[in-house]
Amino acid sequence: MGQTAHVSADTWTSAVAVVSALSLAAWLWLLLARGFFWRTDVRLPAGGEVDAWPSVCVVVPARDEAAVLPASLPSLLAQDYPGRVDVFLIDDGSTDGTGELACELARRQEARPLTVASPGEPPAGWTGKLWAVRHGIGLARARAPEYLLLTDADIAHAPDSLRRLVAAARTGGFDVVSQMARLRVDSGWERLVVPAFVYFFAQLYPFRWIGGGRAGRKRKGTRTAAAAGGCVLLRADAAERARIPEAIRHAVIDDVALARAVKGGGGRVWLGLADRVDSVRPYPRLRDLWRMISRSAYAQLRHNPLVLAGTVVGLSLVYLVPPAAAVGGAATGSAATAVLGGAAWLVMAGTYVPMLRYYRQPLWLAPLLPLTAFLYLLMTVDSAVQHYRGRGAAWKGRTYARPDAVPDEG
Repeated sequence: MGQTAHVSADTWTSAVAVVSALSLAAWLWLLLARGFFWRTDVRLPAGGEVDAWPSVCVVVPARDEAAVLPASLPSLLAQDYPGRVDVFLIDDGSTDGTGELACELARRQEARPLTVASPGEPPAGWTGKLWAVRHGIGLARARAPEYLLLTDADIAHAPDSLRRLVAAARTGGFDVVSQMARLRVDSGWERLVVPAFVYFFAQLYPFRWIGGGRAGRKRKGTRTAAAAGGCVLLRADAAERARIPEAIRHAVIDDVALARAVKGGGGRVWLGLADRVDSVRPYPRLRDLWRMISRSAYAQLRHNPLVLAGTVVGLSLVYLVPPAAAVGGAATGSAATAVLGGAAWLVMAGTYVPMLRYYRQPLWLAPLLPLTAFLYLLMTVDSAVQHYRGRGAAWKGRTYARPDAVPDEG
């Protein structure tokens, strides 16, 4: 009996060591072969001029955004842009006076012309945001702009933001130039969760695979496409070719769907981190962040239970095994398990450091990434549970029950 127990213990120890080795191997692959997703140097170039500055129409879908508009809308109306700029704020059924406040802010500033319009309730098959975007693009077409800037109501732009976006699109030959706005990190929960949100997004969609690194550099042979919905500069003719937004009208993750539609039609897409484009929306409590992430997490997995199961296993292997192996191996005297787990944990934390520096956060948060990943795992499972309870993706008082129809990335 004692011999059998000893063999069983040895087998278990060996199995744990193998799993730890697999986790370390996964991290070495992520470190070196996943487009250097962990680096934060994919940014717009510092400047740039073009021969003739094209006209731009800015479309801002807004639903109950009175709390954030004073910190965001004036930045759009005050853009230091040499060409023509028209701003369209589409009040998507707000009940907090969003439209009236927008008009008042524009009167105070007396800067760029602002049009406030309402599209009415979206018909079946449309998400509210994309229905508002459709209405805004329809109004913009009367001005025949060369570019459309699609930006959320909580995004504040530096005065030269539009100039830099257009310069990058012109000099790089891009149909879409998008920046991942710097999200707010003031509360404790924001510090723990928000930098990881961008880190995980970059892991799914390595920026270098989307547009080739810095604006203007080409990368061939990849169909990876993504954008950040808070700041998307889109060529108007590319939008027409890709049938934006009609082709993605039921997409909950509309930014990724937009980029895929444009790239699938032969367009070129660039995505990078922003230096001076910031989200002013607060997420002070965990439940605020939970709601923001879980509303679209299962849609990201295309509502596929097998993909969900694989995601749970993958997150566990990559993020939860390393600290468990390091601590458990040390506690049980298994040196191999402890070393393998510790090495994987060290690589993981090291890849997180650049994102923490980008967000100006203390580096002691890096070893806590497994805890954050566990929270994301729970949010993803909760997103699936809500879906199968028939609640779908809920946001701003609306629930979108039908699956996200986004073409495969391939």
